[in-house]
Amino acid sequence: MIKFVYFDVGGVVELDFSGTNKWEELKKEIGVTPELRDEYDKLWSEIEKRLCVDLDADVFFEQIKKHFQLNTPSDYSFLLNGFVNRFETNPSIWPAIQEISQKCPVGLLTNMYVNMFPAIQKRGLLPPVVWRQIIDSSVVKLRKPDLEIYHLAQKRANVPDSEILFIDNQPKNLDPARDLGWQTFLYDPANSKNSNQKLLKLWKSLR
Repeated sequence: MIKFVYFDVGGVVELDFSGTNKWEELKKEIGVTPELRDEYDKLWSEIEKRLCVDLDADVFFEQIKKHFQLNTPSDYSFLLNGFVNRFETNPSIWPAIQEISQKCPVGLLTNMYVNMFPAIQKRGLLPPVVWRQIIDSSVVKLRKPDLEIYHLAQKRANVPDSEILFIDNQPKNLDPARDLGWQTFLYDPANSKNSNQKLLKLWKSLR
């Protein structure tokens, strides 16, 4: 029986860059030319993990601007203009979240850049439900798929591992949860209607 449900944010509760060309749009917007892309992508892959824990995105962007000699407006925010303003609501999942939250505590287990979650809330991208726990990587200084963040989430949910259901759109983030005995569901933001139907069917079967 499921007694706590965790949702990922980006690609589940709201729509981020998953399955879109928004990442390429962002690079073009800040002036990353085709000649710079390989070097930029390499640097990004090395730094991105820290953005979800302790490195401010706008501080990082100032370093990028100098390194690549990018020309962006002085008031440009990498966090807000680059990312959060490109995110969209996922209203199709709201009824499912609301139905589940009426029967069971729900929470968020999410990798977030520093200061990103408050910005997402301010934009009204999340459904109006009570989140009993919010495990934000930039706050707890842990990130998925590192095992420690799942242990923390289980402790805060205060239920056995086998009684937690976790919804995420990346298989690599579901694997550690499954290894701990959680129930998991792989959400497909590109086919949200079908995913929502399957999620509710699974939820009802586990109640």
